[in-house]
Amino acid sequence: MSTSSATLEKPSSGFPAASASPFPNPPAAKSAKTKTLLVGFDLGTNKSCVLAGAPGTTDIALSKVVPSVIGYVKEGIVDGIITGNASILFGEDALKNSLHVNLVAPLAEGVVAHADAARDLFKHIRSLVDPSGTAEIRAVIGVPANADQAAREDIRQCALGVFDRILLIPEPFLAALGFREDSRVGQAGYVDPVTNSLFIDIGGGTSDLCLVQGYFPTRDDQACIAFAGDAIDELIQQDLNRTYPNNGLSRLKVRELKESHSYVGPVRKPLDVKVIIGGKSHTLDLGDTIGNACNALIEKIYPSLTALIARAGSDSVVALLQNIIITGGGSQIKGIDTVLQQRLAADGFESPKVRLAGQDYKRYVAMGALKAARAARENQWQHLLA
Repeated sequence: MSTSSATLEKPSSGFPAASASPFPNPPAAKSAKTKTLLVGFDLGTNKSCVLAGAPGTTDIALSKVVPSVIGYVKEGIVDGIITGNASILFGEDALKNSLHVNLVAPLAEGVVAHADAARDLFKHIRSLVDPSGTAEIRAVIGVPANADQAAREDIRQCALGVFDRILLIPEPFLAALGFREDSRVGQAGYVDPVTNSLFIDIGGGTSDLCLVQGYFPTRDDQACIAFAGDAIDELIQQDLNRTYPNNGLSRLKVRELKESHSYVGPVRKPLDVKVIIGGKSHTLDLGDTIGNACNALIEKIYPSLTALIARAGSDSVVALLQNIIITGGGSQIKGIDTVLQQRLAADGFESPKVRLAGQDYKRYVAMGALKAARAARENQWQHLLA
């Protein structure tokens, strides 16, 4: 991952003119659409996942995870530096060329922050799903729990003229749907996460919690906390700047350090990490820095966790406590399941069991979204007319 001084910013005049569009196959006119493709889209603050397939099947034609970042190539870059002299780069390509682009994160705290960049990301996703531009694209897009009407409208406006129809569904509910093993539903001993569970989806911008009890969750069944991976990065960087002034570490490097060494629970010392500062190797003790920042996440989500448990009915709460599932990037923080389970037990909750969604955590929301797209009724889709 790059450690250059490139920053995530809003471009001023970095957007290419229409004639320089990197999307050679824009969506075809309605009358020219020859087929329908369904898309499950986890629109993440730091990483997005897209799965696509034809209706009426279980086939997956595309499965891709991409960093949610766009690079607008700076003016004056010499020909040939950027492959194909492209004006916009996406995901890993943008990060690899961070020296020559203005990096823009379309989302912040789970919602659209830069509409033009979000729209370009949508166009890129569409070009991956349907390179010919001839299909009708119907997309189920995951949104943070309790996303308000303004946040939903921002997504709709960005998708206008890119996707043909969309459906917006809370991310933790989609995660439960994606985590569900459909082939085992009804089998003896299988605990269906869609029947009675509590999902904690910790992403980059938000931590979303949701009671999933066999029906579409209401507002009271969900909680959205604007504290997640990005906020942890900010706390780590602030502490680094206090402890090691003028360290010069970029936010991208800080995120890389967090992803490699994050943990919760008692402080782990020493936690020596080698970094390059000013071209020279330095060893930093990050035990306190990373531990304190990650433990702050526990303090943020625990009150919402217990509040949602309290809302479950007395007949369902015992089984619910056996089925608390952590997903999203935050599920990779070492010890997070153990710490939450121990804290619930210490507070008197009956035999709680907290587990991790597993290594496929990046895809569960998109998997659930594609399942929802295949199950959606015609009258549930929202038409998007450019």
